[in-house]
Amino acid sequence: MKRSTVNASVTPKGSLEVLSQREVQKLKSAGENGLYELFRRCALAILNTGSTSDNAKTILESYPDFQIEIVQQDRGIRLNLRHAPADAFVDGEMIASTREMLFSALRDIVYTASELESKRVDFESSEGISDYVFHLLRNAQSLHAGEEPRMVVCWGGHSIGHEEYEYTKEVGHELGLRAMDICTGCGPGVMKGPMKGAAIAHAKQRIRQGRYLGLTEPGIIAAEAPNPIVNELVILPDIEKRLEAFVRVGHGILIFPGGAGTAEELLYLLGILLHPANADLPFPLILTGPKSAEPYFQQLHEFIARTLGYAAQQRYKIIIGDPAQAAREMVLGIEQVRVFRRTKADAYHFNWQLHIDHEYQRPFEPTHTNMAKLELRQGMPVHLLAANLRRAFSGIVAGNVKEQGIRAIEQHGPYQLNGDTDILEPLDNLLEAFVKQHRMKLPGTEYVPCYVVGKKQTA
Repeated sequence: MKRSTVNASVTPKGSLEVLSQREVQKLKSAGENGLYELFRRCALAILNTGSTSDNAKTILESYPDFQIEIVQQDRGIRLNLRHAPADAFVDGEMIASTREMLFSALRDIVYTASELESKRVDFESSEGISDYVFHLLRNAQSLHAGEEPRMVVCWGGHSIGHEEYEYTKEVGHELGLRAMDICTGCGPGVMKGPMKGAAIAHAKQRIRQGRYLGLTEPGIIAAEAPNPIVNELVILPDIEKRLEAFVRVGHGILIFPGGAGTAEELLYLLGILLHPANADLPFPLILTGPKSAEPYFQQLHEFIARTLGYAAQQRYKIIIGDPAQAAREMVLGIEQVRVFRRTKADAYHFNWQLHIDHEYQRPFEPTHTNMAKLELRQGMPVHLLAANLRRAFSGIVAGNVKEQGIRAIEQHGPYQLNGDTDILEPLDNLLEAFVKQHRMKLPGTEYVPCYVVGKKQTA
């Protein structure tokens, strides 16, 4: 269904305001040589801020004639938009936050491509990939050297009910009153609520430089448009770089109720924290939600016990129905981080001490073949089992909301997951609970599973 559109011309705000003519030409040529479609899709998602859809394919089909042209001029760069979503404008002017994020997308997509072309990046080592993530964040001006640790990452579902959403705002408010900044995946639901609560608290405390950092990647942003509270948007090249960015810039992580994407994030972090090299590294991790979410966290807690074991459960705390206590615990945990990093002479703005195994950095392409070949068995090193469980949930997220994954499911049917019964049974139970609790799609939409959990393989 086509929707109301406008034509417009906009200049940079927030990023790319000061450019040399050579840089402008580089941006223009990059936009015309293979990156156009990627930028077009990200731009369309940003212009759709506030959309109720979480389906990238639906958004693209709603604006089939949308075009964006990069224009070089003496004063820098300009974007000409054709058939752009009308909701992104007020009285003919693009909304300021939307305009900032639009040029942030251009900045990140082109910089990522130029870094790859330079062949400076070492993808064969863990250290090389971490260095690459550092440069992407530094180019986006998201690393604030010298600031005391106060960045709280909030993970959770985009598909949550009203009570859970209100709870995320309350927790964000309590964090904001304690001068904490917020980092999320930048979309709706849990990605918006804590930012909204913190913004009000920052206003109360007269904190005028509150940070609302949104980290995303092209496949996600096309399905989950950024919320307008985000005042720093960074688009990482893939899900693995995005996840590493979260744990490198965050000083602690709060996890609210969610679905497959939230389980993916939790498994990613637990797998890293369970690596022997990180045994003594402080990293506050709190799972929290309203009283009604207690069964959700209990089931998630049981899933972790049956798959990763008791040691994994010791790396997090569960706080139910108490936003102030969740915030207090996070602040106490971040103080431990500050002392640890000061002792180790580590940076506050980027967690260099955290060891991330190469298994957690290699991009995983969720094809039907790759999903079916995932090793999900008892006896594996626990951090490697966590890595493969993370990949399984990553594939389910792709099949749920990413255009490429949706098209693959339409063409080849659901993904097949195979492995030991001791792993598959709790996995199937958790996924079934997500479906029953409507945690796989936005409210009001019917969910058709994009996966089938297989039977035990012969040993």
